[in-house]
Amino acid sequence: MIEEIHTKVSAFLKTKGLRSTPQRNAIIDVIFESDEHFTADELWERIRKSNSKASRATVYRTLSLLVEANLLHEIDLGEDIKTYDPNFNDKPAHNHLICIDCGKVLEFEDSHLELLNDCLTRRMGFRPKNQSIRIEANCEKLRTMGSCPELIKARVTGKRIPKKR
Repeated sequence: MIEEIHTKVSAFLKTKGLRSTPQRNAIIDVIFESDEHFTADELWERIRKSNSKASRATVYRTLSLLVEANLLHEIDLGEDIKTYDPNFNDKPAHNHLICIDCGKVLEFEDSHLELLNDCLTRRMGFRPKNQSIRIEANCEKLRTMGSCPELIKARVTGKRIPKKR
C-alpha cells in the first residue's frame, strides 16, 4: 500500500511542479506505516525518532500536500486541533467514536447510517458525497473498573486528552 501512495504522491507532485525527496518519502512512510490518527506535532515526534532529516516545515508542507492530493484526510476530533486520518482512502465513509475521558478514537462503519444519509440527502434534493459522524462518549472503563488502560497509556505517552465538558 505504501508503494501505491508513493506513486500517487509522485504523480501529484509532478502536476504541482514539485519532486519527490527523501524527506517527503520518509514522512509518507511514517504516516502510512500505521492507521493511527495523529496531529502534526505527534507526526513530528515520530519523524524525529525515525532519524529522518526532514524539518518541521517539511512535515507541515507534506501534510498539506497529502490533504490536497486527497491521500490524507483532515478531521475534527475536537479541541480545535487538526487531526489527520490515514484510513480515509481505504474507508472514506467511516465515522469516529471518541472517549472524552481517555481520548481513545474508534472508527466505525454502519450500513444503516449510509442508508439514512442517502435517504435524507435525496429527500432534501441532494446527492451524498461523503459523511463523517463524530460521537463523543465515555468508554465506561473508569466508572466500571476504576481505571482505564487507555488513559494511563495516554498520560505516559503525553498524548492529548480531551478537556471535560
